[in-house]
Amino acid sequence: MASILVIGSGLGGLLAAVRAADAGHRVVLVTKSVLPESNTRYAQGGIAAALFRDDSVDAHVLDTLRAGAGLCDPAAVRVLCEEGPARVRDLIRFGVDFDRDESGVARGLEAAHSRSRVVHAGGDATGAAVEAALVTTVRRRAAIEVHEHTMLVDLILDRGEVVGARVLGPNGVQFSLTADAVILATGGAGALYTHTTNPVVATGDGVAAAYRAGASVADVEFYQFHPTALAVPGTPLVSEAVRGEGAVLRDQLGQRFMLAEHPDAELAPRDVVARAIARQMERQNGAPVLLDATGLGRDLLETRFPTITAACRAAGLDWAVDPIPVAPAAHYWMGGVETDTWARTSLPGLFAVGEVARTGAHGANRLASNSLLEAAVFADRAVRALGRPWPMRAHSTPIFDAAQPADPSRPLPADLNTLVDRTQLQRLLWDCAGVHRSGTGLTGAAAILDGWSSPPATSTSVAALEDRNLLGLARLLVAAALAREESRGAHFRADFAEPRAELAWSHSQSLELVPAKEAIAC
Repeated sequence: MASILVIGSGLGGLLAAVRAADAGHRVVLVTKSVLPESNTRYAQGGIAAALFRDDSVDAHVLDTLRAGAGLCDPAAVRVLCEEGPARVRDLIRFGVDFDRDESGVARGLEAAHSRSRVVHAGGDATGAAVEAALVTTVRRRAAIEVHEHTMLVDLILDRGEVVGARVLGPNGVQFSLTADAVILATGGAGALYTHTTNPVVATGDGVAAAYRAGASVADVEFYQFHPTALAVPGTPLVSEAVRGEGAVLRDQLGQRFMLAEHPDAELAPRDVVARAIARQMERQNGAPVLLDATGLGRDLLETRFPTITAACRAAGLDWAVDPIPVAPAAHYWMGGVETDTWARTSLPGLFAVGEVARTGAHGANRLASNSLLEAAVFADRAVRALGRPWPMRAHSTPIFDAAQPADPSRPLPADLNTLVDRTQLQRLLWDCAGVHRSGTGLTGAAAILDGWSSPPATSTSVAALEDRNLLGLARLLVAAALAREESRGAHFRADFAEPRAELAWSHSQSLELVPAKEAIAC
């Protein structure tokens, strides 16, 4: 029996906590907000898995590899697709009530899938259904100690191994939690951008803390922008499944434009659709494009997509009658803390699951509805790997250690040492490291980011600690985007508009890449 610290309460964190408790381990689960608040809760489309007779694991593998634009790890993809069906069945046993039709479990088609294989719950409330079922399961496990409103500050290391974490409690006091192993499940970093489908808690805390501790991160230039967020305050997500059901995209004059962009039109890969929408918006002086779902009928829209229907209604829109305005928004980070196929990072004792991790399963552009699947598959594998030998080693000397806590912020000239402003950072990344990028814009963004300083690691403010993380991650993302002199998947550069075969490899970043005094601040 071991002590396991799980950080984060989306599907990955909740499932890891349950699995670890059921395996006899003592589990402490911490989450920055309340237990049900995570990216998982807002996932709409569903979970992709080869569950049906007219589908196969091999077909799911091929679809995933195609979407990944040459950057997937085939071994990770194979694990994802082979073990996915069993993990979906686990969720059913934990109480997730997937939608049904006359043939059994209902399924939908989403972009870049060759089969209808996406199972969903509550119409377009799959994430909420999964989150609710797992939260209930966690609360029933006496072996799981839950700490809400508790934020990760930094990981703690002892002789190069992760032995716990320093956290900020709900009373504004930092304290340490020790463990035999730490499972990071802190999600993505949509808060890097002005427009995002993510909740406000998605500030990349796990990736930032792991990087500061010396863990290798990879592919951080690949941020997926969902093509269709409702273009109203709050940018609520409009699931890809709507286009899978037959909705089409139109310009302000009512003409379809995706037919000229890709053979699959509205069901092209997400990066293709997002860029096409962004280009069309430029032609329209920034006005959003229109998603026309009127042909689907009110009954289908309200039954299959109740969450989106409610969001439209709240914005004064009736999408059964009129096309609705949509635009791209930051949605999912393919990059993150580098792991092997057992969710082990380069730091012994540290696992990473879900969006915080770069497993290699998504490559340069995640296939729709593979995100919840990845969280479930690798959370399960992380727990099964507890106690096994650790094959990956740290890439560099950690800069935060149990014996010597430190803030690794880069020293700056006094006249440039301006405290980071989150709104300005978000606007900068949206303009220079968003859907469309260029070397000139990225170079300018890097210079501006270098002129900002981060709040101290000793801060007792959640917002300040989040800003510390966001600044460091912005620097990492921009640096990686500058280094990748090509366009591939979700990363598009106007000055290198085509993919280059010789660059079809992942960029890993760790603190050993630069001298310690020049370490990129996080």
